[in-house]
Formats: sequence, C-alpha cells, structure tokens
Amino acid sequence: MRLGFSISGHRDAASAVAVARLAEDVGFDTVWITEDYCERGAFALAGAIAAVTERIRVGIGVVNPWTRHPALIAMELASLEEIGGGRAILGLGASNSRWMTDRLGIPFDRPIGRLAEAVEVIRAMMTGEHVEHRGEHFRVSAGLAFPPPRRTPPIVLGVKGPRALALAAECADGLLLSILSSAPYVASVRERVGPGMELAAYVGLSVDRDAGAARGRLRPMVATYLGVHGDHEITRTAGLDPELCAAFREGWLADAPRTDLVDDALLELFTASGTVADAAASLGRLAAAGLDVAVVRDDPDTDPEVLVRTAVSALGG
Repeated sequence: MRLGFSISGHRDAASAVAVARLAEDVGFDTVWITEDYCERGAFALAGAIAAVTERIRVGIGVVNPWTRHPALIAMELASLEEIGGGRAILGLGASNSRWMTDRLGIPFDRPIGRLAEAVEVIRAMMTGEHVEHRGEHFRVSAGLAFPPPRRTPPIVLGVKGPRALALAAECADGLLLSILSSAPYVASVRERVGPGMELAAYVGLSVDRDAGAARGRLRPMVATYLGVHGDHEITRTAGLDPELCAAFREGWLADAPRTDLVDDALLELFTASGTVADAAASLGRLAAAGLDVAVVRDDPDTDPEVLVRTAVSALGG
C-alpha cells in the first residue's frame, strides 16, 4: 500500500506548497488538494504545487460538474497536466443538494447521470480533438486550443453510494473513498469494482505514546463524519446499529456532534490511531482489504511533518 496526503483548504497557499514538498521528500505517492466550499480553490493550489515538485502525483480531490462545466474542468486539468508534466489526477464527485441548492442556488437533479456525462465530456475534450456532444445535461461544440500532455489522464470518482460505485466501475480509473472507510467497507468496494481499479481512501491518523490521547484527538472528527454519513452503506458495512447512526446524524444536523458516543472500538474501526503499532495494524487491515493508497487526512492543528513521518513509520518505512 502507498501513501497519499490530503491538503486541507484551511491551509494558506504557502503552507499547502510546503506540505506537498515535504510529502514528496519523504516518499508519498500522491498529494490530494481538497475543495470544500468556500475554502481555497483546488486547481490554483494544485498548479502551485505541480510547479515546485517533480515526482509526486497531484490529485484534485474532488470537484463537481455543477459549479464547473466539464469543458472548464478539461481546460483546468490540461493546464495542470502541462505545469506538472503529466502528473495530475482528476477527482470528480456528485456533491450534494445541501451545498448546490441550499447554499449556492444551483438545481441539484439526477446527480449520477450528470456525473457520468461529465466524465464522457472531459475524456473527449482531453483527446485534443473537437468535441460535438449533445446529452441530457451538457451540450458542447468545442475543443481545447492546445494539445494536453496526456490524452488519457486518470479520472477517479469520489463517490460512496451503490449506483455511483457501479458507475465508477464502468467509466473511472479509480475511486477516492470517503473518510471513515473501514476495512470491511473497502473489501466490499473492492469486490464490486474488481482487482484492476486503484482504490484510495481518506484516513484519519493520530499517533502518540499515550494511545488514549492519540485516539481522543480524532474523536470529534469521527463524530462529525458519522453524522454526515448517518445510516449509510459505509456505516452498515462496518456493523453499526441504525439507531446509533441516527443519533450521530441528529447531533450533526444540530451542530452538536455526538463525541460522547465515539468509543475506542469505533476509533479503532474507523481510524489509524493509538500507538505506532496500533496505527500500523489499522493500515495493515486496510491494505489486506484491498486499499491501494491510504490518503492521510490533513489536520491544520497538527504539525504536518509529524503526520507524514508518522504515516511512513506506521507503514513500515
């Protein structure tokens, strides 16, 4: 299993670039730039990172085809490819109605169909040829004004529902799984998409000589994202009771994450935390389940050098 690092949009640009260079120096495979609204833009940060690194893959993790038209995504992807010499990975997601409609006023309809069509348009645009596309969601009669370094850069989907996972198996080069993807969930996804697709997943990492202190640092994050997921395949596959999931969901919706419900068993299941040996065991279970890349989740409150060097240590580097 290889390592990636997700750079939080809470970091300023200079810090993001420094973290990416550090990740490359210690041997990470990929650096992912998240784009949560209304934080820093992923493509701008990715371009800055690609310009000052040489080997590490630069992933966009993830953008959506609502706030950006697929032709615009192709323009940005091709430009990023040019800056980095062909090291970009495009992560696409379906977003959600809470952001698109409730906060940005964009109609959110048929997300799986729109996502599938966006992949089709972007792939066609990246060939460098003129594209004539007339679909249900997009109409395009255009082509890039310059030849991209690669005609087929990898496109991964950051999705989690059964229909979206089926779509990824059909049209994507990989999957970027959600935070709190347990080993049982990874194994379930791997069984569905087959052995050839690259699987990456965001992983919460926290290590300390005091295992309890290390796990405690991730308790609020786990409570928050269990609330985001609620009673979902991610939680059901991990064996959580629907009533417990409902309690986490209610707490999240009320802006009061239920940290009191996050015990050590949940932390062991959903994170790589505790002692170095504990974290190594968790990463080992993910690797055995079929995960190719463990993407360490950034924590702006933690020294990034501690996070990346701890990850290398836990992975046996």
